[in-house]
Amino acid sequence: MTSIIARLLAPLLLGVCTAAAAADVALIGVVGDKAAVFAVDGGVPKAVKIGQTWNGINLIAVERGEATVEIGGKRRVLRIGQHHRSAAAPAAVARTQVKLAADDRGMFVSEGAINGVPVRFMVDTGATFVSMSARDATRMGIDFQKGRPVTMQTANGRTMNYLVKLDRVKLGDIELTDIEGVVGEQDMPFALLGMSFLNRVEMLRDGPTMMLTRRF
Repeated sequence: MTSIIARLLAPLLLGVCTAAAAADVALIGVVGDKAAVFAVDGGVPKAVKIGQTWNGINLIAVERGEATVEIGGKRRVLRIGQHHRSAAAPAAVARTQVKLAADDRGMFVSEGAINGVPVRFMVDTGATFVSMSARDATRMGIDFQKGRPVTMQTANGRTMNYLVKLDRVKLGDIELTDIEGVVGEQDMPFALLGMSFLNRVEMLRDGPTMMLTRRF
């Protein structure tokens, strides 16, 4: 009886393992040198400690903003903001791309739009959400005070912010809908293109250039 059950369960277990190995894995951040935060297929981020396995991701080591992982029996190093997908996307599917160039400070700044209103973005993998000032939000017609108020700690102390839902966020030819955003009371030189947008693109950096490719 045990052997029959094992034979019946084997294809199901194989399917689970294959799904985990083929998932899109993003390194969101690290917690010192003890843990790393991952998101799978743009889902809710999860902190994983060294030696733990979650959704087919085995965390081997964490060092200087990088995580060594084992996925599908293969090891690789992911940088913060980098994605890994074991199974290649179908060749017949054309995916929109945007190529960015770093400025003199090594930052990636580009023109974009929120809800159809032009805005200047800075790519920031350390920002959880697409972030903007109250002044920019008002210019875009966003009634941010109807959003959920939250208090955040910044370099200038504790500030009041509002969580909002952005209908459309566009960078180059990539336009995504229903993106989580945050509006702060303090002025900002740029809107920050955070992980609520970046989780839905592949990020590939090659020296002073970065290629963003829409995933879904």
